[in-house]
Amino acid sequence: MSRIAITNVAVFDGGGEAPFKGEVLIEDARIAEVARSPRQVEREGARVIDGQGRFLMPGMTEAHTHFSWNDQPSLSAIQFMPPEEHILWCVRVAKRYLEMGWTSAIGAAAAKPRLDVVLRNAIDAGECPGPRYLAGSQEITTIGALGDNTLPHMPFEALSFGSVCSGPEEIRRSARTFIKYGVDHLKINLSGEYIAGLPAEMSPFAEDEIAMLASEARRYGKRVAAHARSSESVKQCVRHGIEIIYHASFADEEALDMLEANKDRHFVAPGIGWLVRTAFNASDYGITPAIAEKMGYKRELEIASESLRKMHKRGIRILPGGDYGFAWMPHGTNATDLQYFVDYIGMTPTEALVAATRLGGQIMLRPDEIGMLRPGYLADIVMVDGNPLDDLSLLADPERISLVMKDGKICKDAGPRGADAAPRAAGQGSREAVAAH
Repeated sequence: MSRIAITNVAVFDGGGEAPFKGEVLIEDARIAEVARSPRQVEREGARVIDGQGRFLMPGMTEAHTHFSWNDQPSLSAIQFMPPEEHILWCVRVAKRYLEMGWTSAIGAAAAKPRLDVVLRNAIDAGECPGPRYLAGSQEITTIGALGDNTLPHMPFEALSFGSVCSGPEEIRRSARTFIKYGVDHLKINLSGEYIAGLPAEMSPFAEDEIAMLASEARRYGKRVAAHARSSESVKQCVRHGIEIIYHASFADEEALDMLEANKDRHFVAPGIGWLVRTAFNASDYGITPAIAEKMGYKRELEIASESLRKMHKRGIRILPGGDYGFAWMPHGTNATDLQYFVDYIGMTPTEALVAATRLGGQIMLRPDEIGMLRPGYLADIVMVDGNPLDDLSLLADPERISLVMKDGKICKDAGPRGADAAPRAAGQGSREAVAAH
């Protein structure tokens, strides 16, 4: 049996209470004991890691992950990468996420049909390091909607970002194809997106098409996730039992009422970073703040901020993550979402960390195993040099992520931890991975 005792740390257990000085004992893949100072965990036969006062927290869950987005400035540019290079890209990015403390992730759509499935299988088999991963399908879309990149003179489906369907039977075929490939859930684009030249408030799918997708998912025991910016698309998610809702920017009072009445069923991952970064940090890629405002992103950010504040007050579960992997919001900078949750949604830093940890266990369908530092939970653990509750930007700085464990195995150990390696104070030497507005 492998035993590791992590001592002399400030323990944030994911439940929302203030951190406490204590120790954690890991046996094989799970947490065996958590002790509050002055009590100590059993050390016999254990490797002892002295945290020297660092911050210990559960591993985080990225709820809206696109590993196959390859830090390009457009959807078409992402899709141009050949499949052989594309899966190697995914492998490298998955390792980056894990080393930044994201020990779990929800696939929010793959750029090619099997990328998510192949990556998940390789991680599960121990062939490459990465977060525990739930694999998504390509984006299921309809003619002329988000994800349909075909051109009039080149109407080849391989060019398209999504699986383009028209009518319930084509939806059925697409759903069954992705289920055959082995996805954990299906993804559908129920609204538009400004960067694709489509109003975010449009809702292109008919009710019978959505009903078909929901029916096929239930038949095979799969969940559904939806790109849903428009108010109507959020209502469609609730009506058809689509559990994972991405964005929800324009949710009106009726949509908010529906979400609140079903808040134990749904999760919202708004991708707030996409709105902020696109509105203010994409000038080097041709989207100046003035252009972003003309496209609609500044207005959407203002409306989304108000809607998400209302959701938070109503107790609707809001989780971090979303659309990282574009040129102006590269992979690895995902933790900037947590500060955006404070600035734009009105969360406290503690609430933002709970959203990334305890709520992550819920969306991963393992609420009694993931997202908390408590006996019996899987030992997905992150040690941070400094206190993120004082400075959330620490979680976006790879130099401040001192230790990462997944399933009780050390995936990153930035040591040393000798007498000359005392932790820095929060904010001392820290930096934002990408400048935020």
